[in-house]
Order: sequence, then structure tokens, then C-alpha cells
Amino acid sequence: MDAKPFVKWAGGKRNLLSQLETLLPSYFDSIKDVTYIEPFVGGGAMFFHMLLKHKNIHKAVINDINPDLIRCYQLIKDNPQELINRLELLDYNYNHFDIHDKRELYYAYRDQYNQENINKDERAALFIFLNHTCFNGLYRVNSLGKFNVPHGRYKQPIICNYELIMEDHVLLNSIDVVIREPGNYELISRHLSKNSQNFIYLDPPYRPLLNESNFKSYFNCPFGDKQQKELKRFCDKLSARDCMIMLSNSDSKNNDGSSFFEELYESYTIHRILAPRFINAISTKREKLFEVVITNY
Repeated sequence: MDAKPFVKWAGGKRNLLSQLETLLPSYFDSIKDVTYIEPFVGGGAMFFHMLLKHKNIHKAVINDINPDLIRCYQLIKDNPQELINRLELLDYNYNHFDIHDKRELYYAYRDQYNQENINKDERAALFIFLNHTCFNGLYRVNSLGKFNVPHGRYKQPIICNYELIMEDHVLLNSIDVVIREPGNYELISRHLSKNSQNFIYLDPPYRPLLNESNFKSYFNCPFGDKQQKELKRFCDKLSARDCMIMLSNSDSKNNDGSSFFEELYESYTIHRILAPRFINAISTKREKLFEVVITNY
């Protein structure tokens, strides 16, 4: 088993890795020393892929605004057995009930997760439990910041994947990996290397497609056009410091039909890749659309 994401993640890049790989600089593997930085790490599909595939990456920095997700990364890196012990108990409790009792236990654990005084390591384990047992593996919170995704009704979900957690643990310790405390993506600029090439992959919350409702799944944190423009200015600052940048987003249109990101990143290179969309609950309505990949090289 190779290291790979330990959670499902809306907008995850697992099915796009081969396309993203082809959009790396052709000379990437010839760069002697690379620092890989991912400010919106999410499930980490691209992060795990890059560390496995490219052995010239000697340091990595990851960040996310979700504190429970970041705590999971920290535990997997530094104390995986602590997380495994908690997940094994959750797995045993949940998978020894029939589907009706599973539903009741799911909502009991969801209520526990939403308590403010819960131990952060227990909360991290519940975060993974809910991710693997909720509807479609979504992460969504209400206006009060409470996780509110309904039960997923899976018969026998794998809640504690011991082998995968240990594979991820080994990879996270194979090089110098900095797991930042959750915070604003701009804080990663503190970790830019002066002695190696910085490669930064940005996968922010996507801009909704024209006439499509905004899927607010990401930690009750708005990311509208203002934030997209602020991110572009941040990319300009990184470019001025000779960082290589790759950024993913939707192929979103303005009201006049023009491309929002082509206009915003007019001085960058715009690529389009075909991406399956899995958010729709009805499988027959899941479709493939283009996404943009923006690079400064």
C-alpha cells in the first residue's frame, strides 16, 4: 500500500493526479533541491503524490484552516498509535450494530464531536469517523460552526485503516515535513526556502460555476471573488520571490460569458483539464467538466 489520503475530501485531486503531473515543469526532476508547499492541503492527494513521486523534494510545508484535519496530520506524523487506538474503538462500536443502530450511534458521535470542551485528539478521531460514515464524505458546518452532514448509511465502512495510517506516518517522516498550525494561507510565506526552489500548489475553495449554487462545505469560511483576487495578489508576491506556482480552480465564467480566471490571471499560463464532479447525490447527474490549472511557468 502506498501513502495516500486518510480522509475523503470534496474537491480532492486523486482522480486528477496524472493530469496535474503532466503540467509540472518538464525539468522538475532535474531541480536539485525542492521545497514543496501546499497551503490548502485538504485530503492531501497531491501532497502524498508529490512526496512519493519526486525524490528531489527535501522539505514540505502543509497548511489548512481546519484545525481537526491538521490535528489528524500531526497525530499521524508524531503519534499514529494514539489515533489508531481511538479509531479502533470507534470502528468496533459502530460496525457491530445493524444499519438502524448505526444511524443512532452516528448522530450521538456527531453531537459529541460538536461539543466545545472535547479533547482535541478525541475530536480528531471523531473527525475521521464522521468523514467515513457521513453522507458522501462531505465536510459542512452550519452558521454556528457545527458539523451537520447526515448519516451515510454505509454497511461496513473502514473507520480504522491501520496499514494506511502507518504508510502515511512513514512518508511524513521520510523528509522534513512542517505541519503548520491552522491559519491563513499567507502565513506559509514564512516557510519559503532561501536555499532551494520553492514549488507551491494552491487548491483553494472553488469559485462556483455561473448560475450554480455555491457549495459551502469548507469550515464555514466564505471564499468569494474578493478572496480569489486576494489570493491572486499573493501569487504575484510569490512569483516575485521566484517561486513556482500551480493553482487549481473551476473554469468559472463571468455574467458576460468570459472566463473569470483567464481575466484574473492574464499574465499567467492557463491550462484546462477534464475533471469528474462527484458532489451531486444522484449518480446519473454526475458529470465531467473542465477545470483550470494556472501556472507561472
